[in-house]
Amino acid sequence: MGAVKPAVLALADGTVFKGTAVGAPGETVGEVVFNTAMSGYQEVLTDPSYRGQMVTMTYPHIGNYGINPEDVESSRPWLTGFIVKEACPYPSNWRSRLSLDEYLRQHGVVGIQGIDTRALTTHLRDHGSQQGIISHADLDPKRVVRKAREAPSILGRDLVKEVTCASPYKWTEGSGR
Repeated sequence: MGAVKPAVLALADGTVFKGTAVGAPGETVGEVVFNTAMSGYQEVLTDPSYRGQMVTMTYPHIGNYGINPEDVESSRPWLTGFIVKEACPYPSNWRSRLSLDEYLRQHGVVGIQGIDTRALTTHLRDHGSQQGIISHADLDPKRVVRKAREAPSILGRDLVKEVTCASPYKWTEGSGR
């Protein structure tokens, strides 16, 4: 892991959280939602039902058992951003092949860490999920809030078409499918 870089999460209602960058550098937009699981972050990352969304993990320490190819739900991450209190930089599990940060970078997923994810979750619970922006590039809160407000909603988007496989899986003996 390199130098700590600042990041900002801005919601369309004007709420702003400042933290540090994790994952791929850049900026991303999506509907901000939360997941209260204590484990299973790898399955959340690769779950097609999160297409178009930025997922907030409420458990404070994410990434401690790393990433391994056996526990994916699909061939790639589908969410547009990942929000955590703390991304573990050094996973400890014999099956781990990558750290969370490495995996997010490898798949172009922009994330933020170091924010109060429980406060964000309470805010989303009380005010509803909404469009948000995670930015490592533009750190001006007013500009990023404006971008979140102007971002297109996921309502009406054909997300099923975006996550559906191009052809049926073919089951063969011993393939597990």
